[in-house]
Amino acid sequence: MPRDDTTRFRDGDGNPIHHLFGVSSFSEYTVVDVTQVVKVDPAVPPATACLLSCGATTGVGAAWKLAKVEPGSSVAIFGLGAVGLAVAEGARICGASKIIGVDLNPDKEELGKKFGVTHFINPKELGEKTVSQVIIEMTDGGADYCFECIGLAALMNDAFQSSRAGWGKTIILGVEMHGAPLTISSLEILHGKCVMGSLFGGVKPKQDIPILADKYLNKELELDKFITHEVGLKDINTAFDLLLQGKSLRCTIWMDK
Repeated sequence: MPRDDTTRFRDGDGNPIHHLFGVSSFSEYTVVDVTQVVKVDPAVPPATACLLSCGATTGVGAAWKLAKVEPGSSVAIFGLGAVGLAVAEGARICGASKIIGVDLNPDKEELGKKFGVTHFINPKELGEKTVSQVIIEMTDGGADYCFECIGLAALMNDAFQSSRAGWGKTIILGVEMHGAPLTISSLEILHGKCVMGSLFGGVKPKQDIPILADKYLNKELELDKFITHEVGLKDINTAFDLLLQGKSLRCTIWMDK
């Protein structure tokens, strides 16, 4: 969408058609502001390059650019959907030695290993212990970096409680849709913990997306494993169904099929 908030699209009667998220990525042709265009190496296949526009970049960037995960550090990720797994991929690239995935779906344990997850916690299997207690035990004091990738205030608090006193960072990537407030202890903040919000992983698109594209070409960043399904534009609703059912990570929609 141009920066004047107008639309360049019209239907047959001349009525305005507004852009989805300012980009209209489900249309065959679109018009966007120059600030939304990033040039990447043409050696990156289009089906892979499209992953750099949001989900994969959001997770990888949160670990790489925002949290600045250090080699040998410990990471806890709450929610192993596409964004959470992208955080794991980013933490792996940064050299984290312990990457803990937290999810209610037991199938995510094996899936997480493909993205660098070294330990898995299913909250339903902890008995009387809380997730925070288990993470603190596993990391001998708390994770250096915690990432909330679901969008629930209660989990944001769990992530904060799981971080290490002194320097623990909690990164919020999930979108809380219920308006629930986040309540944390001011004393823990005083002790060195911090909470950071993440929109697009702290990435500066024009500067950082080409870097991620190069990392992909150099086989440092593994993007293709995020693509679990491919459909033609006529089957776009199937792509949404797969997403809602938790059966896909990323589904490529081909305009010419």
